[in-house]
Amino acid sequence: MSRSFQVTFDAHDPRALSIFWCEALGYTHPWPPGVDPVPGGDPLAAWDVFLARVGVPEDQRNSRSAIEDPDGDGPRVFFQQVPEGKTAKNRVHLDVRAAPGLQGDDRMTALEGECDRLVSLGATRLRRFEPEPPLSTGFIVMADPEGNEFCLD
Repeated sequence: MSRSFQVTFDAHDPRALSIFWCEALGYTHPWPPGVDPVPGGDPLAAWDVFLARVGVPEDQRNSRSAIEDPDGDGPRVFFQQVPEGKTAKNRVHLDVRAAPGLQGDDRMTALEGECDRLVSLGATRLRRFEPEPPLSTGFIVMADPEGNEFCLD
């Protein structure tokens, strides 16, 4: 029997990093407990109100954040504030499926387009790997705004 899991990122700025990954993955921020979602509303603003109401000190309100797959298929992603910065290559990374079903030039063109979009959101392009059939269809290595590596593939 398989188990569900959550992916956790250590972060300097959990809110900002969750906003980046929300956009990168097409995820959404969950609403606070007991708060009904408002169509077109801002769950992060609702969290600000909720945390103030329950007495969380202002300097602790960016200590964590989370995003979820709106379809309920993908894992929840949690961001927790840590005092230390990233010091080495991460040992686990996400492969973001940005060109499913595409091959060759069409695939690499789609990956380049997504790379450009994510760079505009604060990511950094690190390097491109060309397709090497039959084992590799090509991918682009990137880093999120806090330096965590991930791949567009």
